[in-house]
Amino acid sequence: MAFKLVVSDPKSRKSFQKDVSAEGLLGKKIGDKISGSSAGLEGYELEITGGSDKDGFPMRKDVDGIGRKRILIASGPGYHPKMEGQRRRKSIRGNTVSEDTAQINAKIFKYGPKPADHLFASKKEEKKEEAQKEEAKHQEKA
Repeated sequence: MAFKLVVSDPKSRKSFQKDVSAEGLLGKKIGDKISGSSAGLEGYELEITGGSDKDGFPMRKDVDGIGRKRILIASGPGYHPKMEGQRRRKSIRGNTVSEDTAQINAKIFKYGPKPADHLFASKKEEKKEEAQKEEAKHQEKA
């Protein structure tokens, strides 16, 4: 079982996406702090801020449990009213991470020794950096 973990960095205002295994994340709730080592972020601590299930229904902090429920809501994840005071009954996922969860949103709570940009660098970006370093070496020789 794997999740997509979307980690947002409040300092740089960027977000990064990574596939992680379910170890240590099942049963966690929105607002819980988790170790970044489970996501390959040594030294970091993350706070779960939300997520969605396999069908796209958003998780909501004030709905307990792992199941999907239909609640009457006026704002927040899953509903944006057009007029003030407008409410609607919507299906929402509970606040606990389960096997049906497809995506988990988290923010960096405590930073580690390495910058987050380097930890989430994609393979394309790494190849570009290596190519730039090689070009710089060739220019120095010439």
